[in-house]
Amino acid sequence: MSLPDKSAVATYLQSLQQQICDTLEKEDGAARFETEEWERDGEHGLGGGGITRVLTDGAIIEQGGVNFSHVTGSSLPPSATAHRPELAGRAFEAMGLSLVIHPLNPYIPTSHMNVRFFIAEREDEPPIWWFGGGFDLTPYYGDDQDCHHWHQVAFNACQGFGEESYPRFKQWCDDYFYLRHRDEPRGIGGLFFDDLNEWGFETCFRFMQSVGDHYIPAYLPIIQHQKDHPYSDRQRDFQLYRRGRYVEFNLVFDRGTLFGLQSGGRTESILMSLPPLVKWRYNWQPEAGSEEARLYEHYLQPKAWLTL
Repeated sequence: MSLPDKSAVATYLQSLQQQICDTLEKEDGAARFETEEWERDGEHGLGGGGITRVLTDGAIIEQGGVNFSHVTGSSLPPSATAHRPELAGRAFEAMGLSLVIHPLNPYIPTSHMNVRFFIAEREDEPPIWWFGGGFDLTPYYGDDQDCHHWHQVAFNACQGFGEESYPRFKQWCDDYFYLRHRDEPRGIGGLFFDDLNEWGFETCFRFMQSVGDHYIPAYLPIIQHQKDHPYSDRQRDFQLYRRGRYVEFNLVFDRGTLFGLQSGGRTESILMSLPPLVKWRYNWQPEAGSEEARLYEHYLQPKAWLTL
């Protein structure tokens, strides 16, 4: 098995961050990403840093964050060792690019993408490493054409990595982005993978790159398709209500959020995924036959989107 090239991964992730920010800035046309470089102080065996880029109050993007981080530590937090006890006591490096885009128009879905690399090392022993990541889509008012396109690009990202890759990672995404306390999915899914090392470093790295490189081709056409869709206060209100589900998932279930907080990560960067405005209301139900009801009845149901 080939040894991991940590420098190559870090270089790719920073380049991908720049490409994505440039593309989204150009499409938005009104706002730019603010950039903040940060470092950990080295206390408690924690080092490294990152580059946080956040865009707010754009013409299309209400708030979006694209965050690169490369952090180190003398031991892994419980969120990482709970299902991998062999990692206990090892020093680690974790690097990744994580983004969440919350558009203003309720007809443009929220999107999320993350690609990451972990390596845990101990003197005189082989390193334990893996890749993870994926992308998923959270519509408020669904569109079959957009959903099919999203999954077609997800399928394209998996080409050359085995026929089982797309159905395997699609199902994993459906299972992972699920709010168990609500008994509903977060959105229409996409791809999710973790603990990926069985193909060797070079092939796993190429797959992570393929997922990262396919995010913009998956999302940008949806923005362009929906950005001029008219909406009213009713659609805006429903968008803010449904954003509450996004917050619930990120704070209760998301493995990356838990890892960041438990490993002494930078809170502002970790929580950049949360929307700027959100609503909750008690026991709300959509009106029968409404667009809002269709989200639950049609889009938040398991589907083989490529066959539609």
